[in-house]
Amino acid sequence: MVIYLSGEVEEESRLDEMTPRQIVAELDKHVVGQNAAKRAVAIALRNRVRRQKLPPEMAADVMPKNIIMIGSTGVGKTEIARRLARMSNSPFLKVEASKFTEVGYVGRDVESMIRDLTEIAVDMVREEKIEEVAEKAENNAEERILDLLLPQRSPSNFYDFDADAAPDEGASGDRDEQFQKTREKLRAQLREGKLDSRLVEMEVREKSFPTIEVAGPQGVEEMGINMKDMLGNLFQGRTKRQRMRVDEALEYLIQEEEERLVDMDAVARAALERVESSGIIFLDELDKIAGRESSGSGPDVSREGVQRDLLPIVEGTTVNTRYGMVRTDHVLFIAAGAFHVSKPSDLIPELQGRFPIRVELDSLTLEDFKRILTEPKNSLVKQYKALLETEGIELEFTDDAIDALARFAVRVNEQTENIGARRLHTIMEKVLDEISFEGPDLEPKRQSIDAEYVGRTIDDIVKDQDLSRYVL
Repeated sequence: MVIYLSGEVEEESRLDEMTPRQIVAELDKHVVGQNAAKRAVAIALRNRVRRQKLPPEMAADVMPKNIIMIGSTGVGKTEIARRLARMSNSPFLKVEASKFTEVGYVGRDVESMIRDLTEIAVDMVREEKIEEVAEKAENNAEERILDLLLPQRSPSNFYDFDADAAPDEGASGDRDEQFQKTREKLRAQLREGKLDSRLVEMEVREKSFPTIEVAGPQGVEEMGINMKDMLGNLFQGRTKRQRMRVDEALEYLIQEEEERLVDMDAVARAALERVESSGIIFLDELDKIAGRESSGSGPDVSREGVQRDLLPIVEGTTVNTRYGMVRTDHVLFIAAGAFHVSKPSDLIPELQGRFPIRVELDSLTLEDFKRILTEPKNSLVKQYKALLETEGIELEFTDDAIDALARFAVRVNEQTENIGARRLHTIMEKVLDEISFEGPDLEPKRQSIDAEYVGRTIDDIVKDQDLSRYVL
């Protein structure tokens, strides 16, 4: 009962219209098995929608139901959380708990995860706003390119002046009409790409500025951001003239127009609200920091210190970011770990209480590997078929080939390190190495992969355990 998934998520149904059962059904398109974990995250996501419909005074007291996923590597913990975030259009950040250390040890500050999540939310909202103004930005950029190609105050570009002639209103009207005709002709050529190679000279902003790193109480990361902002404001007004191709100039001007049309203050406000109401943080390797203070020094102190530093973030606190203050009360935390050596009860009691939902993910079986190869919407088999089809190669996998691939993946996992479904990537790459290398020169174009072909390519490697540790 496992998972693996791949590919991008297409336009989904509106989340606030989806029941937990429908959320699980949507996850089933990309993730195989692990129904208990899917149910848990579906309920957590649905509870968010329910909370937003409550009166404000009650909604403030409804805390997110944080989750601990227990399972070995490669069984789908990260992918379930990532798919959930994509489905809900929520800011999503994956971070390893072992990267954080308490004050006095080398490592990252726990508050940096909220700053990183805020950056992700700002990028999401900015992209959405850019899509809204994309058409207007392209039109504005097109007009600016036409102004460069045909300046309105340079009539010699499109007609002749008789400097000694007396002003003639009729002639002036003809000139205006001629100007518009020439401009529209250039517009048509521009849209057809006929002017792409022509050079134009334009003013561009200088974006380079000195890099200064300063360590402060907020940490090197946040101080670096603040210095970048200050120096960026200092240098952003400087421009220089530069010659570039029309297609490059058009792309530059589109970006410039998008920046001008998008209100970054509104973007920041929307991003902060999105983080606070729908942010998701996937806290991996939680088992690596599970431990109680035993001797008063050494790694146990650091692990428990990280837990105590994480506690206020999970419990709900205010974090200062470059865009403003962020409350973490309603950020959903999904923690994960193998918990082979430690167990969730080894966490400090306060932190345990902040993760009320525990789900254990199933280990992968032979049947699971077969399903992973074929069932997900963008399964590995479908991916490789599509990749090679771009070069005219029609790839076919027989049923016994799927069985062989799954058996070899299980066997290598047993003989070496068990990395779950990720083993299928290494197996598939080795099996298709020759076909991928030959590419468009391969004959015949129709290639069938059967169990014999799979065995011929990797059987010797699998038998040699020392070699398989390095190759597979």
